[in-house]
Formats: sequence, structure tokens, C-alpha cells
Amino acid sequence: MHREPLLSLLADYASHHPEESVTSQRFIDFVTAHDDCFERSLQIGHITGSAWVVDASRTKVLLTHHRKLNIWVQLGGHADGETDIAKVVMQEASEESGLSQLSLPDSPQIFDLDIHTIPARKTDPEHLHYDVRMVVYHDGDGDYQINEESHDLAWVEIAKLERFTDEDSMLRMKHKWNRSK
Repeated sequence: MHREPLLSLLADYASHHPEESVTSQRFIDFVTAHDDCFERSLQIGHITGSAWVVDASRTKVLLTHHRKLNIWVQLGGHADGETDIAKVVMQEASEESGLSQLSLPDSPQIFDLDIHTIPARKTDPEHLHYDVRMVVYHDGDGDYQINEESHDLAWVEIAKLERFTDEDSMLRMKHKWNRSK
């Protein structure tokens, strides 16, 4: 079944993060209920994949000043039918940054889960993004390229993340990253 790999990752995440049981269960319920959960055409919401891209020193994270949302966030985007969430995360990280030398940890795990509302825009109704976030390492020179989805990109010192954002989910990832070291 095409949803089983994601459901397995979600179950593993839930077992390691009991303090996030409500969010984990909402994800599991959503994926279980909708066989088209990876499709943007599911108008109530869909799976997205995001990358917490850290530099070679593991002290900076690459953020995008998102063109549509007009806020600083991690790189990421729609699964568009791809059921391998690690593949989605890597594709989005590469496409949105132009970086090469990107890699996942040896055993890719979910780093963070977030469910957030996307406002109605043009013909798209308000809907939810069920965002699966993974750590991605960049061991290259850090020379990114800005694409049409971003106003800007920036390597941000994780210790100073609050200078760019006060988004709860971004600060939650900062704290998770600091605890993992």
C-alpha cells in the first residue's frame, strides 16, 4: 500500500514524541482516511515535505522568505503524488535552493510534524498542509540560488533564529535541533 511507508514513519515519530501525540494522531488519521493524501487536488489538505537544511558546521539553517506567505520558513513543498516523503524533501530542498551536496541522515526519520492552514488564493480554497519535515545536510560551499518561489534565501544562525521568525513551528525545530546535538 502506497501510504504504508509514511504511516510507518509517523508511528515511529509518535513513539519518540509522545508530547506531540495529538498532532501525530491527526496525521495518521488523515493519511489513513485519504488514499489521495499526496495529491494537491485533495482540496481539504494534502501532504507536503520540508527540509531543515543545515550547513557543514551544523550551526546554520537555510531559510526562504516565501513569496506567497511572505514569511521566513524552511524549504519545502507539495508531494504532488510522490509517496516517498524523503524523496519529496530532497527534491524540494534542491529545487528551492539550487544546492548540490545535499544528503539525508543514514536512517531518515521525521524531524518534525506540522499542520498549518494555507489561506485561500485565486481558485484554491483555504486548506491544510500536513507538513512532514526532515533534516537535510549540506556539506558544500553554501552558495544557493534564489528561484521564483522565494523573495530571498539566507543561511541563519540557529542560535539567532528569532531574528528572522517568531513562528512557533520554526522555534520548535530550533529547540529540537539543539536537543539533538
